[in-house]
Amino acid sequence: MNRPRLVTVAHGTRVAVGNRVARAVTGLAGRRLGVPAHTSYVELCRPLLADVLAEEPGPAIVVPLLLSTGHHARHDLPASLARAPHPVVLAGPLGPHPLLAEVLVRRLLGAGARPGEPVVLSAAGSNDPAAMADLTEAAHLLDRRWDAPVRLATLTGPGSGLEEVIAEARQDGPVAVAPYLLATGHFHKQTLIRAGEAGARLVSGVIGPDPLVAELVARRYLAAANLHVLCREPAVVARRTVSC
Repeated sequence: MNRPRLVTVAHGTRVAVGNRVARAVTGLAGRRLGVPAHTSYVELCRPLLADVLAEEPGPAIVVPLLLSTGHHARHDLPASLARAPHPVVLAGPLGPHPLLAEVLVRRLLGAGARPGEPVVLSAAGSNDPAAMADLTEAAHLLDRRWDAPVRLATLTGPGSGLEEVIAEARQDGPVAVAPYLLATGHFHKQTLIRAGEAGARLVSGVIGPDPLVAELVARRYLAAANLHVLCREPAVVARRTVSC
């Protein structure tokens, strides 16, 4: 039996280059897996997830291109899958994961950050406690890989704001800011502006369509593919979320 198609779902942005990142990652992962691969979005641009799931017959595995658990992963995506006309499995979001920490290190070094200098991980933020726990874990993973203090800052919601965290980190030396963002868009622009105003030495690039991100998508897909009920019980499978 042929393996299910891969459907990724990104948040979506009105910035075209940001949406191209999702398509690039999806293409890389599809080639890695040897399966048909389609990109969809939660909002702000098309195609939406529900539309992609309805387009073609047969089972699918949906991998969220999201860096943490949150409202979209816990509510919006399962609701879309529940309406799908074919069997679907929802994999876990990409983050937090050591592979993402590795990409963040690459971006920091590429921007001129020096190993051992303080880093601020700048995330969009969320009012969802599960999402905030994931962001905290992402900072811990980067801290272990960078082998230097890594502090978490959020642009919205609860938690310490970017300016406050940069001011604290500057007591330990020049500060590098690592955006915990898959692609450019509103939050990346805010990170650049606010980090510059707060005196950060540099801001590294977004995670982007790195091969390690595609590898992580493939791992999420394969973990979900191990659910042998995929083609037999769509109503149950549509409510399953798996991670690795």
